[in-house]
Amino acid sequence: MNKDVIIETERLILRQWQMNDVLDMVEGLNNINVTKWLAGAPFPYTEQDAINFIRNTIDNNLYNMAIVLKRENKVIGGTQLTNIDMNNGTAGGGIWLNEKYQGLGYGTEAFGARIKYAFEVLGLRRLENGYFKDNEKSHKMQLRFGYKDEGIRRQRFLSKATGKLEDEYITGLLKDEWIK
Repeated sequence: MNKDVIIETERLILRQWQMNDVLDMVEGLNNINVTKWLAGAPFPYTEQDAINFIRNTIDNNLYNMAIVLKRENKVIGGTQLTNIDMNNGTAGGGIWLNEKYQGLGYGTEAFGARIKYAFEVLGLRRLENGYFKDNEKSHKMQLRFGYKDEGIRRQRFLSKATGKLEDEYITGLLKDEWIK
């Protein structure tokens, strides 16, 4: 990720992770109600987990973005674009939000900004997302933007948080189906 990329919405800033985000990241992810929906986040989530994640993100120029609540200048979650294939115009990705900030529209605002960036700035034509079976909040949010249900990858992930094998339910969004 270009270190200069900053995506701004009415209430949020999406930007590169920074080492001073560690404590906010741990606060948000050291919660089984959040990490149980993420394939790669362990529980408990430690400061060392956050440091390793941020270091990897910075070192590898990944499109992993901290979601910062402007009014508090606090990281309240994260979102990313993964598996970017510029040749085919596709990418994947996801989002997580600190449980204290859920239900207030921040996730939808950040997810929408991520979609807009992928289509309008990167010039992608298709986004793919996944969610675990019982994560209806994620599924409903994706449908609001125009994502379509596409299939199931059975036993796709071994959750680091729960130790359970999880099916990944796949959704896809084409640029011309996007509901802004």
